Amino acid sequence: MYDYKTISVEVRGGVHYLTLNRPDMLNAINTEMVGELSEYFGGLFHNRDCRIVVMKGAGRAFCAGLDIKARGENETPFGGGFGFQGYLADVYIKMRRCPQPIISLVQGAACGGGFAFALASDIRIGGESMKMNAAFIKLGLSACDMGVSYFLPRLVGVSIASELMMTGRFIHADRALAVGLVNQIVPDAELDSAGEVFIEEMLATSPMGLRLTKEGLNMAVDAASLEAAMAIENRNQVLCAGTEDVKEGMQAFIEKRKPVYKDA
Repeated sequence: MYDYKTISVEVRGGVHYLTLNRPDMLNAINTEMVGELSEYFGGLFHNRDCRIVVMKGAGRAFCAGLDIKARGENETPFGGGFGFQGYLADVYIKMRRCPQPIISLVQGAACGGGFAFALASDIRIGGESMKMNAAFIKLGLSACDMGVSYFLPRLVGVSIASELMMTGRFIHADRALAVGLVNQIVPDAELDSAGEVFIEEMLATSPMGLRLTKEGLNMAVDAASLEAAMAIENRNQVLCAGTEDVKEGMQAFIEKRKPVYKDA
């Protein structure tokens, strides 16, 4: 179904297992990887069959960030006029725009753009070896890059975000859990099984209900007021209420059984 070189996508029912697949380079980001990620995430918006995406890295790291050694090897994409900068940035927008929840399983290093991949996900499960940082500032750049200045303060607050972004220091597993940057920390060998618990619970929800929950959360984070957030909630509930799945969900609740949803 998918023929990629720098990533792999395994389809198991309604779940896609996306692996960053440059283990010898700690899954560092090059132009080819950006193109493949852009194509993949861009195609999810109208994909009725995929319900959840699990994102992980092959080998001992999640993603070490930009492949600096490969920088400039390929022709720079147009990227909306911003070259490679805009080309890569668009991937994170597509991650947030796709209606499927993204679960990131993070082991080892998640730096720079790799850090941003984790931040752009909906659920983050870290292995005990996990370490993340806004590596951009260590390279003479601003740490405000690839959506980090948007995602990070919303997850951990401005104070901790300022610390991490202005120093480039690593945040390790225990502290990441304590400040709410990740949902769970487990031994590296248990990352896949920890992810399966979330998958099982998400697959037990209605397809439309799950998709509209991601959309509603995205919009509520930036809502101008309570009324604006509730307008989206009202719209999404009316859409869900018009499906057969809501009837099934309520009947299953009354009958004290698991619902069998059909709508995609």
